[in-house]
Amino acid sequence: MKIRRLFALVLVLVTTLPLLSSADVLGTPTGRVVLSVSGKIEVKNKGDVAVFDMAMIEKLPQHSFTTRTPWYDRPVKFTGPLLSDVLSAVKASGTTVSAVAINDYKINIPVEDIAQHGVLMARLIDDKPIPVRSKGPLFVVYPFDSSAQLRSSVYYERSIWQLKALDLQ
Repeated sequence: MKIRRLFALVLVLVTTLPLLSSADVLGTPTGRVVLSVSGKIEVKNKGDVAVFDMAMIEKLPQHSFTTRTPWYDRPVKFTGPLLSDVLSAVKASGTTVSAVAINDYKINIPVEDIAQHGVLMARLIDDKPIPVRSKGPLFVVYPFDSSAQLRSSVYYERSIWQLKALDLQ
């Protein structure tokens, strides 16, 4: 008899609790959308895509590194979520990320790079938000000083600034 009551209670709970949608898991942007993620993703909050405002990006785990780049005359501190954390938030799959900038510049980044090199989606440079006119608001950047291999045109080209979209393929 106790098992029947327990089963009945579980059945009531399961049927009366609202199911979490993908939008509930990811959240809904309340500010201006700064990033959209599409393609091979499981978690979506706007039709077939996942969209993020800056507050949502700030809620992801934040990381920093300081590195020299071809675009600045001194080492610069970059802060933001790892690109792997962004992809995990949308339960992405695939082997390539097509990254698109505000000016429609597009570059393909192997997913293997993202995990292997700790690629960052920076939202801050030297602890300050990145204005659009200064390569912002989002900048995909590799930790160039961590490996001589990364200091090459292949990886510099994959460091896309003014990022607006990611498409998983």
